[in-house]
Amino acid sequence: MCIITSMAEKELTYDQIIKQFFAWAKGQSDIRCAAIVGSRARADHPADEWADLDIIIFADNPQAYIVPGDWVHWFGTVVLTFVEPTGDGSAQERRVMYEGGLDVDFAFFPLEMISRILNNEVSETLYNALGRGVKVLFDKDGMIDEFLKHGFKKFYSKPPVPEEFLNCVNDFWFHAVWTAKHLRRGEIFWAKGGCDGHLKDLLRRMLEWHVRATKSRKRDTWLRGRFLEEWADTRAVKELGEAFARYDVSDIWRALINTMELFRWVAKETAAGLGYAYPLDADRYATALVLQLELDR
Repeated sequence: MCIITSMAEKELTYDQIIKQFFAWAKGQSDIRCAAIVGSRARADHPADEWADLDIIIFADNPQAYIVPGDWVHWFGTVVLTFVEPTGDGSAQERRVMYEGGLDVDFAFFPLEMISRILNNEVSETLYNALGRGVKVLFDKDGMIDEFLKHGFKKFYSKPPVPEEFLNCVNDFWFHAVWTAKHLRRGEIFWAKGGCDGHLKDLLRRMLEWHVRATKSRKRDTWLRGRFLEEWADTRAVKELGEAFARYDVSDIWRALINTMELFRWVAKETAAGLGYAYPLDADRYATALVLQLELDR
């Protein structure tokens, strides 16, 4: 395993990592294209001091670079590194923290993914990432240069169909009761995960639908809650402060009730904006169960 020791003699920077990566990757015959995505490639929301570095790589055999991944040591002193699926689950990425806390994500995709990108046949997650800016480092075969000249059309999620909306609402109320039951059983960790995990994910999804249904179809809601404080309804953002819990039974009950109240009005306004019916009977029944479970504890 080779480590460039000269990097340790001065403070490492993202520009240095990019330069070292460019020199290394361009020399690998099976790596055909590499580009920077994310805030370090976009103008609408430029990188700040907290931004990481996201690099997507298209190769003949991506898995060969995922494991064992010794090559990441060529670009600086590695503090830690691990592998996880990309945000859309379509590929894998090796995530690396270099000395100085520099965070770099190397996402590897098979070459055929490029044709899918050109035909807009990729997931919303990947489309979202690419649509926010791409800075090509090299493109040996000219596979995406021509496409990028015409720009990448920004992705706007379609409104949920009635069945999708209803499924989200029913999922929420089912798991509100589920969370209350686990609280009564004394499973604090499990209940907190329900309240501040699954229920919050459903709330986040409803907040995305809500702002598009009540404000603008083209409101940019980013991805999985990023910059939620900027795009979500200001009333909801304010109420979120009381919707999360400490690791404490009484506080989870409090946060659960507040989360239910927040979800209710957001979902009702979303339904009205979309012209859908809100399942009030299911809401009332689930709420009564939760309140009774809390009262009897």
